[in-house]
Amino acid sequence: MPSPVLFALALSVVLLLVVVGGLVLAGVAYVAYRHPRLEKPLSLAAAVATVLVAAVAAVAALAVLAAR
Repeated sequence: MPSPVLFALALSVVLLLVVVGGLVLAGVAYVAYRHPRLEKPLSLAAAVATVLVAAVAAVAALAVLAAR
């Protein structure tokens, strides 16, 4: 039986990663919009979002494995 405390901690970490990821994504899109020479804003934001989704998926997978 998985520990409810461990499950709550893992859920909190995933939620924190989603919130921080949204802030980072918005910041990258803003910087790319203000400085168009860096990269097209949508493609840069999509690349950052892909990395953040991979990080959240990895943490979620670890939480599921720890709950077993």
